[in-house]
Parts: sequence; C-alpha cells; structure tokens
Amino acid sequence: MADDAGQDKRKQHRARQSGVKADKKKLKAKKDSNQKEPELTARQRNPKAFAINSAQRAERNFRRKEDLTAKKQHIPLVDQTPDVPPPVLIAVVGPPKVGKTTLIKNLIKSFTRTNVTDIKGPITIVTSKKRRITLLECNNDVNSMIDVAKCADLVLLLCDASYGFEMEIFEFLNICQVHGMPKIMGVLTHLDMIKNPKQLRKRKKELKHRFWTEVYDGAKLFYLSGLIHGEYLRNEVKNLGRFISVMKFRPLQWRGAHSYLLVDRLEDVTNTDRVRRDPKCDREVVLYGYVRGVPLKQEHMVHIAGLGDARIDELSNIPDPCPLPGTEKKRSLLEKERLLYAPMSGVGGIVYDKDAVYIELQGSHSHKEQEQSAEAAEQAELVGKLIDKKATIDEQMEQQEFRLFSDAKPIKSKDFRNDREEEEAESSEDEDEDEDEEGEDSGLEAAESEEEQEEFGADDWRGENSEEEEEDAEDASSGDDEYQSLGNVKTANESDSDDEEARVLASNMSWKTNLAQKARDAFLQRHSESKNLMRLVYGVYNQSERSRQEAEAEENEDSEEELGGLFRVAAKKQSQQQSDKDIRDKDERCFFEYQGDATRDWLAEDNKELIKNCFVTGKWKASEDAENLLKMDDMSDADSEVYGDFEDLETGEQHTGKPKQEDSKESDEEGSKPAESAAAKRKMTRVEEENLTKAELMAKKLKLKAKFDAEYDNSGEGKGEEDTGRITGDHSFYEDLKAEAQRQSELNKSEFAHLDNEFRIQIEGYRPGMYVRLGFKQLPAEFVENFDASYPVLVGALNMTEENVGYVNCKVKKHRWYKKILKTGDPLIISMGWRRFQTVAIYAKVEDNFRQRYLKYTPNHVTCSMTFWGPITPQNTGFLALQTVRQDQEEMRRLGFRIAATGCVTELDKSSQIMKKLKLVGHPFKIYKKTAFVKDMFNSSLEVAKFEGAKIKTVSGIRGQIKKAHHTPEGSYRATFEDKILLSDIVFCRTWFRVEVPRFYAPVTSLLLPLEQKSQWQGMKTLGQLKRERAMQNEAQPDSMYTAIERKEKIFRPLAIPKALQRALPYKDKPKLGPENPKEALQRVAVVNSPYEQKVAKMMKMIETNYKDKRHRERLETKKRIKNYREKKREKMASKERRQKELRKKVSRAISKMRGKPSS
Repeated sequence: MADDAGQDKRKQHRARQSGVKADKKKLKAKKDSNQKEPELTARQRNPKAFAINSAQRAERNFRRKEDLTAKKQHIPLVDQTPDVPPPVLIAVVGPPKVGKTTLIKNLIKSFTRTNVTDIKGPITIVTSKKRRITLLECNNDVNSMIDVAKCADLVLLLCDASYGFEMEIFEFLNICQVHGMPKIMGVLTHLDMIKNPKQLRKRKKELKHRFWTEVYDGAKLFYLSGLIHGEYLRNEVKNLGRFISVMKFRPLQWRGAHSYLLVDRLEDVTNTDRVRRDPKCDREVVLYGYVRGVPLKQEHMVHIAGLGDARIDELSNIPDPCPLPGTEKKRSLLEKERLLYAPMSGVGGIVYDKDAVYIELQGSHSHKEQEQSAEAAEQAELVGKLIDKKATIDEQMEQQEFRLFSDAKPIKSKDFRNDREEEEAESSEDEDEDEDEEGEDSGLEAAESEEEQEEFGADDWRGENSEEEEEDAEDASSGDDEYQSLGNVKTANESDSDDEEARVLASNMSWKTNLAQKARDAFLQRHSESKNLMRLVYGVYNQSERSRQEAEAEENEDSEEELGGLFRVAAKKQSQQQSDKDIRDKDERCFFEYQGDATRDWLAEDNKELIKNCFVTGKWKASEDAENLLKMDDMSDADSEVYGDFEDLETGEQHTGKPKQEDSKESDEEGSKPAESAAAKRKMTRVEEENLTKAELMAKKLKLKAKFDAEYDNSGEGKGEEDTGRITGDHSFYEDLKAEAQRQSELNKSEFAHLDNEFRIQIEGYRPGMYVRLGFKQLPAEFVENFDASYPVLVGALNMTEENVGYVNCKVKKHRWYKKILKTGDPLIISMGWRRFQTVAIYAKVEDNFRQRYLKYTPNHVTCSMTFWGPITPQNTGFLALQTVRQDQEEMRRLGFRIAATGCVTELDKSSQIMKKLKLVGHPFKIYKKTAFVKDMFNSSLEVAKFEGAKIKTVSGIRGQIKKAHHTPEGSYRATFEDKILLSDIVFCRTWFRVEVPRFYAPVTSLLLPLEQKSQWQGMKTLGQLKRERAMQNEAQPDSMYTAIERKEKIFRPLAIPKALQRALPYKDKPKLGPENPKEALQRVAVVNSPYEQKVAKMMKMIETNYKDKRHRERLETKKRIKNYREKKREKMASKERRQKELRKKVSRAISKMRGKPSS
C-alpha cells in the first residue's frame, strides 16, 4: 500500500526563483505595478495589435466557432432528478471470456475495498458522497442484452483486443440505438496478448476508429493492459472508476415518461402448506428494487420482461439498504460508509425482512480456509444447531423441564404456567373484592394504585420470562420475601393444600402494605421513563446524558459482537436495571424533582432561566439571534438593503430606511481592504471553514458569486460592461431555454417539498430513488423455481393506454447486415417498450393516394409500412425485430447478424387498411365495332351488378367500361371500349381488397424456462422451418411454373387489290408477277419416272453410298495415324528432357566445384 501511495502522489511544482525566466517575470510584474491601470488586459492596452487583418478570415473563424458551439448545444430538458437519486446502473456487456466478471470484482474492490467472490445479480455500492452505482453483468443472451439496454445508464462495452469486435458488440449497439442510447464507454482487454509494441499501437488505433464509427467521434475507449495475479492494474481500474464517478447522463425520452426498477432481490412468500399440496400452484412473489424514471404508483399495471403483464398487489417503501452518507463536509468517505449491497451474491451478512431472515455464516470470504478460534467455532456450532432445529420455539418451550434439587420431581413449563394463571385469576378476584371493600381510600391513591398495577402487569420483574431466567441462573437471588414465598408456593407441589392456601392468601394480601410509598415510587418511575421532549427536539443537553448514551452504544456493540451479531445476551441482573433507572432519574432532575406537596414557581427568575433557551426566541450564539438572521436573509438578496424602505400593507404606513453614509462606507472599505488581502493570501483551513458563522458564510458566497459573474457573464452595453473588442455570437435564445428548463425543474421540486412523506407518496407516488417492495399474486411457479440471478429481471410500469392491445402501424426497414429478406406472414419477435413479444406482421407500401399496398417481401434499403396486432405503444417509440432469440450456434453462423429490422411506431388504430391488388381476367366472345361481350370474369349477374361502371383494359392497352350483365352465359357482360378489340385480346379488371392482419400476440416468457433452456426460447415457427423439419416440399402450381412459350407463325393472306383499282393504277404499280389464279398455282404436279430413269437414279445412289463409306474409312485411318505420331513425338520429347536434365546437373556440379576451390 505504501508503494501505491507513493506511485499516486505527484511531484509538486516549484516556481523558479532565479534565472532568466524568473528575472523576466520580476521585470514584467514591476512594469505592471507602475502602470496606472494594471488590471487591463493586453487587448485593452493595445487594441491595434488585436485588430482584424482580414474580414473574410475573421468571418470564417467566427462561423467555425459558432458551428462548434452549436454542435455542443442540446435542447434543454427539465431535470427530473430527485433529491436522493437512484444508483447509477452500470452494465458490463461483452462476449464470453473477455473479463466482465474480473472487471466488476476489481471495481468493487477499488470502491469498497471488499472482495466479492461470486457475481450474481445487481451489486449496489456507494462510491462518493452523492453517488451510488449498481453494477450488472450482462450474459451472452439476446434477451438479456435487450433488457439491459432498456435500463442501463452507462454501458461498459468490453472487447478482446487480440480478437477484435465480435458480432455481439454490434448487436448490442444496434439495440441501444433503438431503445435510447445510453452512455457507452469501450474497454479493451487482453492487450498483453499482443507482444509487438508497434502492432499494439496500430491495433489500438484501428479499434478506436471502428468504435467511433459505431458510437460517435471521440467516444471514450479505455485500455486495460493486462492481468497481474488475476487482477487488472490498480491505477487503470482507479482511472476507470473516476470517469464513472463524474459521468453525467442525459435523460432519455422513454425512461423520462415511465417508471421502472431492476429487481435486486426476490422472495417467495407463498404459504408452504399450499406449495406442499400443489408444487405447481401460482405463487405470491415479492420483488425489491430502486424506483427509476418517474414516480411509481400502485394502480399502474407493470410488465415483467420475460414473464408478462402483472398487477401490483402490494407496494410499500422500505428503508434503503445502501443509503448515501451524511451531508457533513469531508473529502472522502469513511470506511463504514463504503457500503455494499448484493443480496443475490451472498454479501451483506444478516438481512432482516418481514418475510424472512438471511444469515451469512462466514461472510464473503467463506471460500478461503481460515483457522477458526474456539469462540468462532462455538458461534458456528450454535448457529448450526439453530438451523437444524425442526420444532418451533413454542414447542420447545412447552417441553422444557426444571429440577430445583437433584432428587426432586422435574417441573414442566406447561404445569408451571397453569399454576401461575390460576394464581393470577384468584389474585384478581381477591383484588376486586378488596377494592370494593376499601371505601375510605382517596381517589388519588386509587388512581395511583391502578397505574401501579398496570405498570407491574405490563413490565413486572416478577413476570414469567424473568422468573425463568432467575431459575436458570444459579447465582441469581432476590431479597424480596414476597417473591421467595411465592416461589416456594410454585415449587413445593407436594405440600398440603392448607399450607398452600395460606401462602397464597398471604401473598395476595401483601400488596396493601406501604401503598403511599409504592404510589410515590411508581409516579417517579413513570416520569423517568416518559418521553423527554427536550431530548427529542434539541438533542442531548447534558454532558452526563451524552456520556451515558456513548457508554450504552459501546455496550450494545460489545453485546452484538458476542454471538456474531445474531443474538444479544440478556444476562443483566435486576439490581443493574434498577441502578440504570436511578441514573436516568438523576439526569432528568431539571424536569422533575420531587419536592413533596410543593410545586415549582415558574414566575421566579431562577426558574425562568432554566427553560429560557427552550423557545424559538432563545439566543444560543451571536450569529443565531433573530435580528442577525433577518439581516442575513436580506443579504441573500443582491438588490435589497439591510434596512431599506418598505410599506406596511395592513396600515398603509410608509417606513423609510436610514440614509447611506458614503464617507463612512468608503472608510470602512479602505479599512477592510488590508484584512481581505491578508485573508486572500492565506487559505483558510478546513477547521476554520467549519467554524464560520452563517453571516460569514453568506458573505463568502456572495463574494464568490460576484467574482464568477465578473469573469463569465457576457459583456454588453446593456449590462454596463466595457467592450472587450471580441466578436461574440448571440446565444440569448439558448440561454433563455436553459433558464426556462431550470425554473421548471425548481418548480417541480418545490411543489411537494413541504408535504409529509406519506401524504406525498399518496399524491405523487413512490419517487425515483426509493427502495420499494412489490408484491404480486398468482405468478407462475416456474418463475420462482427456475429463477437465475444471472438473468436480469426488469419491471416496467405501463401507462393507461399501453395496457390495451390493438393494431399497431410502424415504419420499418430491414437491417442491411441481415442476410435474409422478411416475408409477410412469417412470425416476428419484436422488442418494443418494455415488452418482448412474437406477432405476425403484414408489410405494405404507402402510395401517392395514401393507400397501403400489400407487399409480399420487405424491400432492400428502403423503409416500408408494417402492421401487426400487439400492445398499444406511444408514437415515435423505437423497436427492433428478430426472427429468433435462440442461442443456436448453427443458426447464428448461418444468419451472422440476428437483428432483422428496426423502426418506430407511426400510427395506432383499431383497424387496418392494407389493400391487395387483384386482377380479374375475361375473354371476349362477341364483338360489334366498339362494343364487346366478355365472359369468364364473373360467376353471376349479381357480381356483374356490383362492378357496373368499373374500368377495364385489354392487353393491347385499349380501355373500356363495364355496362350491363348479359343473360348467356352466366356471369358475362356487355362492355364498351374506345376502339374495336379482337377476339384474341384478354380483358383485365384491376381491383383491390382488404387484407386481414392476424390477431396473434405472444409474450416471450424466457424467465419461465429451466436454466439450461433459458436461451432456447422458441415461439411459433415459420412455414419454411416446419417443412425443413419434416422434409416436405412445396407442391408445384401449374400457373406459377415457367414453361417454354410456343408461338405459332401467323400466315397472312395475300394482298388482294380490286380490279377497278388495278385499272386506275399506273403501269409500274400494277401487279405483274403471280399466277392469274393463285389457288391453282399452289397445287404441285406429280412426277413419274420411266424405267430407264429409275435405273439411273438407283446407280447414282449406289455410287454416293460407296463414296461416303470410303470417306469414312479414310477419316478413321487418319485419326489412327495422327495418334501414333503424337505418341512417338511425346517419347522423343521425354527423352530429350531427360538428356537436358542430366546435362544441367553436370553443369551445376562443375560450377559448384569451381566455386568451392578458391574457398578451400
């Protein structure tokens, strides 16, 4: 530790006292002191030196400066942070084996100096006076990553530098972009795996710029050099902790409108007998956590991510298990204020709750073998026996036995109690009779005796418990004869009945003795044990009282340490208790002093002095006088004076203040200057700052405020300040927005500040930062049985509209890294708001006439509309879609990137208006110029009647309209076209019909699965998955098959020119070729050969056959000859290569011998 302290300490700068630089500084200081106005800046002394040389360059610089300023500006949001904010939720995210658990352990050790061996669930620690953090490890599951991204304030994104960014990191970044981008800090680990320094620098630079591309330019990236003894370097972890401690967070839109909490503790409070009878019965579960976001109300329904919607049955506020330290001034936290709260990790010792008690036997270091002392072994044995007990305390007390003597009969506790109850009943009857007989006693004495009896009945040292303690303690004895006689009556069971009755009668009649003395003692005891108002209001006022309380605190600590803080030994004697009461009576003698019948005269001056300081007008210090307090209230207002003019609104009387004495004021200022300069030279110590009065503190704050205003306020003529000569932009609009947001924030905080906490909770709800207890009924048994602390449990409150289910219209875009396109009708897992659910989506495209046209697949690189049946969510809420959340290696390798699409909600409606195009096809069967009769489009005349006046169109582009139905065939109609159509034309009628969106909504219930199946949640499968599992193929539809198109060649009729037209044509245009009768010319004439011609044809055919055979034999011989030639040539080339190879070897040997001779 000493080495670490020396390593962290920095060498203090020592100003140079001699030398060239020191002489220059001394000369400059001397010149400045000789000037008339030494406070002027260089720009004010010599404005020409800072004049503008180029107006264009000045404008360019000014524009650049304003652009940078505008980039840094954000729209001011109202700060809704409560006075006691919830712990900052820090999620450690990354792929497996990158060091997430090691980093969390080192951060906990850096902040609290505590070693935590098992990291499970959220771990809350106090890091500073005003900040707590909750560390949460996110496992490699997409469900956990989605839940963590919705609630984390800061994300530590771990990356293995030796491997690079993995796909899980990019998936988590996309999830964060959709659900609200938290603060993200990258952490590079395994840097010690890269040994080459140059390669290490190059690797750091590559990863840094890739990280900037995904997050933003300049995002912080930490480097953890390596591990030493299983831990990161202490300075690097401390540096990371400092950045975490000063990080500021910008409120996010969704979290600023909803309350939520991260469960850090879970209890099952179901009746054990009910669970024994039915292990699968619905459970009553209690969840604990810090409220975040906005105030939480019980009437709101909540959604438990991974389980479903639930109604809060019980909501209450419990004490903060990890509170912030006090508000006193100090530089660092004390050791006892470095709190650590990790109930799921088994840290924190004993945790008390109204439902259960958790006992940590050996602390967080139980995994280490330690030598136990005799006392520690005894404590462990005692606690172990207590845990092993099967019977209850009442049953054990019933079976207790006691022997007064070794040979006596044992006395059982139940017998002892029965005798006692009978005696109490008899004594009460005797007391009633005696009270009736006593008529001469005064009313005061009777009242005192009744009070005495009540006190002894409530807290009597003769009670049952104390009596058992007296019997168990061998050395305990009492000097009261009355108690001795009563004990003899109880223990001597074998005595005669007459003696027993006499003893009982004597004990019953003994209460009458010394009634006045007993009443006086009871009166004094009541006053000594009553509530002390002075102690409650003004604290401890007496030194003896303070010392006594300190002694009691030490005794309590000692008693708690006796049995490991579990039991407190109650072995004090009655005499010690009586002495404590006597001491308390003496300490309170200023309030009550027994003086017999006399009463204290409060009009006497001596008695007045005793209670003078107990009133508001009392004067404890000079700075706390009422007059001084009024003066300080006036000093807090910069524009007001201590004794200014004012008007009495009730009487209308004008009061004028005292005029200012300028001369005296100047003299006072001159006199105060040396004192102020002396105080400025010497910095006040911490003790002096704590001892300052309220007036001095106010004066100091006003002085600092004036100095701050003088340095940072904008200069301008309106404010009466001098012009510095700099060109500044106008940021008044932005400043006004910031001021308005600040005013609204102050108004929100002050609205309910004056109310009582309980009443404020009823009106406002449970504020963020409160540690609450949520009770639920009828939760599934699997939620408790399969609970795993490594999976986060996020409880998000739902607004009134979000509890309903309906049609949700979204704008969606397929992710460019997702390999597959999305198909309409396939199930899709959507994460929207607090929910994760599976639904069936229908895609559409919004056309120019705002019609939503049905799409079968999602387009690439373009947004489209998507409608599904799901929970109603506010507009502009981002969401992401996945096709699977299973942690399947083969599927992940096939998909690569699992996020299928992203988008936001655009519209909410109770119905969907997605239209699909439908083309009706018909064929004409009669044509009369521009009128035609069409069939095969409709099935009945009623259908035709519905489409009368509809527009139709042919394949060739001729438009038309449906007129009336035709009688035969059924479903045909008459239509008119803009031109004559042909019988070969096909007529189309384009129509639209509404597509129904399937009403399917199934929440993702991953928390109900067993531990080994939590990352294998499978919802409804797609049709393709089912066919692949069953090895089924689609049945081919003939209409959808691609077949070869056979087009018959059309034979056109010859051109027929009328004879009259031929006669009118000139000669060159008249048809000249062609037979006169074309029909006869088309017929061929049959040819019949003579016998001689047949012989000649047969001879020619034989010659041709012989020639073809000869040519065929010649080709075969040529192929065979070429093949033989190529083989011979190949053999020659092979032998030639062998000779050349041998020759090259000989030449190489000769050359090597020639080179080797000179060297030898």
